[in-house]
Amino acid sequence: MHSPYKNDFQAAATQAANESAFESELNILKDIFRLLPTSVTVQDENGEFVLVNDAAAAALRMATAAPEASHLNDRRETCLELLRSGRPAVLEESIAGGQTKQVFLTSHRPVRIAERNLLISSSTDISEQKAFEEHLFRSAYYDELTGLPTRRVIEHRVNSLLKYDNGQSLFALAFLDVDNFKHINDYYGHSVGDALLAEIAKRVGLDLRDTDILSRISGDEFVLLLNPVESESEVAEFIRFILQRLKTPFFIDQSEIFASTSIGVSLYPEHGRSYEELRQNADIAMYRVKNGSKGAAAFFDASMEREALARMKVEQALRVAILEKRFCCAFQPKVDIRTQELMGVEALVRLRDDEGVIQAPSTFINLATELGLIDELTHLVLAEIVKSIDLINENFGPDTTISMNVAAKQAGNLEFMRSFAQAIEATGFPKRFMIEVTEDAFVTKTHFQDEILPIFRKLGVKISIDDFGIGYSSLSALADITADEIKIDRSFITDIHKRPRSQGILRAIESLSEALGMTVIAEGIETFEELAYLQAATKIRYAQGYYFSKPIFLEDLKLTTPRASEARASQISRPAQENRPTYSRAGGYRR
Repeated sequence: MHSPYKNDFQAAATQAANESAFESELNILKDIFRLLPTSVTVQDENGEFVLVNDAAAAALRMATAAPEASHLNDRRETCLELLRSGRPAVLEESIAGGQTKQVFLTSHRPVRIAERNLLISSSTDISEQKAFEEHLFRSAYYDELTGLPTRRVIEHRVNSLLKYDNGQSLFALAFLDVDNFKHINDYYGHSVGDALLAEIAKRVGLDLRDTDILSRISGDEFVLLLNPVESESEVAEFIRFILQRLKTPFFIDQSEIFASTSIGVSLYPEHGRSYEELRQNADIAMYRVKNGSKGAAAFFDASMEREALARMKVEQALRVAILEKRFCCAFQPKVDIRTQELMGVEALVRLRDDEGVIQAPSTFINLATELGLIDELTHLVLAEIVKSIDLINENFGPDTTISMNVAAKQAGNLEFMRSFAQAIEATGFPKRFMIEVTEDAFVTKTHFQDEILPIFRKLGVKISIDDFGIGYSSLSALADITADEIKIDRSFITDIHKRPRSQGILRAIESLSEALGMTVIAEGIETFEELAYLQAATKIRYAQGYYFSKPIFLEDLKLTTPRASEARASQISRPAQENRPTYSRAGGYRR
């Protein structure tokens, strides 16, 4: 017979076991909830937190400790708004604590459980993703060196102004370019050049309004938007203030650097009704300053546009001339002033225009350098020398040194100078060449002295310092220079017999050059008096100038060019010819 309490006991035991299992499962769920890596919270109808796991608690503690602890209030307001609307939402939340900033992507979902309206929220930390996005944004829209907005930012701002304007407002666009920045880079190094750009940006950026924008658009070029402005005179006054501020020296890396900036200005709507037109006209005005005194400012006017169009035609003509190889060489002798013997010739490039007129290098060399065409032009000159080598040998002798000029910009370009050295070696007679570079190549911080010079030395190519005395060096700089020849600039030679101070400088250069084993050549001898002074009062033996000979076009000598020279022009590999019959000019030099 069974006890009547047995079933009750069993039922109670079963219930207790179920409750124990439920309690155990609940504890497991609580631990899981607490340890979830994702931040999870539950808020009630009043915005109070009912449940908070560890990840959420850590974020909330950081929010509470933040100087501006408004995050919790914002969270409460968001909860109440979403519970009222009954709609889910996904929002970004930022929490700043001390030096760190965290960004969360939070999903909010209103629910009703046990007759209560609750808001369940889960957050994912997207701080690294947002930091990467911000980095990409700054890379696209802000200059890394100066922190200034990029070209696209200022262009977008101007286009926005133009979109909603009817031509009644007035603003100015200024184009700023640092003068002689390449020289600063070469002399002091690129790190100092970069620091200078950053300091210039700071100085120009002082006193700008929130509606103004300064942008670095490339290299050493900046564009400044002044908006709004009342008149041209207001803009001119502010630009003068900027120029005056930039005249104060910059102290960078223990160096005192003086820098100036050329500025061109265009006004809307007078000088253009699009960003590109305004920028281009400001650029044209800036180049007017560059071609003048530099370190000044100019407003655009119509005459500048005509000049720019004329310049563009010259540029196009120069490009066509290089493409069609319409260049030739004239050769000017270097003469021993004691014996009148020829000791070398200098190859001087000339351009034949569309009408066959010979153009001097002053009309195109600087432009070719500016347009990046000078390297190709230098190779064309070398090809002309190779093409004319038989006539050179015939008229000047097979052992005559042939001098070529290399622009200052090229002398520090390791890649170009290597290719140029290879081209000289390919001629088959590299030891006959002398490369003329200005003194800047030696005293600036380029690769020339340490890396480029040894390449040419190995080939037997000689080095000449051209236009000595008018660059940035001093006599003491000669002690560190490895060169074969110094050409004293004609500015020291002109009327030397009348100028005692130039005579003293000439004696100093002569003495130091002699001590260092360098040949001295006087450039620009044009009168007998100049020659007579050098012969009587100096030890200088060599000179060149119109007194001895103008640059000579070999075809004008009316000698027949051997056919072999044409073949060599393409192969440039044959050694110099054997001695040929001499040629002497009546009353001129001899060899």
